[in-house]
Amino acid sequence: MSGASTTANDHSSLDSESSSGTNALQMVMAPVRFLGFWAAIALPFLYVPLLFDGIGGSRAIVFVVLIALNAVALVAGHDHRRA
Repeated sequence: MSGASTTANDHSSLDSESSSGTNALQMVMAPVRFLGFWAAIALPFLYVPLLFDGIGGSRAIVFVVLIALNAVALVAGHDHRRA
């Protein structure tokens, strides 16, 4: 009988450790989602001057980097305020 209670206690301690790890991950991800969400909104405003002046030479690289950053921000901020 004592072996059964020890096993139950082991499982409950594992569950509490995994839930605390999940809580820590959620605490870290909340600001990442927040920043990703707002970056995804703000970054397109940087396209306007690039498109207005024309995309040529090094500006094309900047434009592609902005598109990539916007894609990353969209993925990171996708679940902001859903949870």
